[in-house]
Amino acid sequence: MGKQSWTKEKILKHWSKYIGELHEDDMSLVKENAMIKAILVFNNHGKPRLSKFYQYYPEDVQHQIIRETFHLVSKRDDNVFVETLDKCFENVCELDLIFHVDKVHYILSELVMGGMVLETNMTEIITRIEEQNKLEKQEAGISAAPARAVSAMKEMNIPQKIKDIKLPDLPSIGNLKF
Repeated sequence: MGKQSWTKEKILKHWSKYIGELHEDDMSLVKENAMIKAILVFNNHGKPRLSKFYQYYPEDVQHQIIRETFHLVSKRDDNVFVETLDKCFENVCELDLIFHVDKVHYILSELVMGGMVLETNMTEIITRIEEQNKLEKQEAGISAAPARAVSAMKEMNIPQKIKDIKLPDLPSIGNLKF
């Protein structure tokens, strides 16, 4: 089966059952419906791995949209989102989407926010993600400082009696001999 050609008319007709009848000459309606309604990521078998709707749809309608969308786009080439995920996760796989869902949502938010496309330049998106990763590592270093201090104290060569002091034993600290 070859690639299917989707004209503007076919797309408007297909989505009209979800977003109302669309007419090209009605610019206010077209502008209102130009917003991205959902982002859907599937595995090769059609199972949704990420779905983010920017407009309310009942759950049964969401499932129908997911099914129909997979059938419409399953034969297409990769896109910016998939290619960006591939670069960020170094050969992305389904498990990356499952175990790093927060990072996947962050990448998606760099592309689309509130139903509007923000950025499609993959280099720019990856730069922002690398900046975010750098900030997270810096924050992890700061939050790990108390734990490192405790570890350092445990590793110090302190007599065993002092190491074994418990809070209730503090009054007896005067009995220790060095």
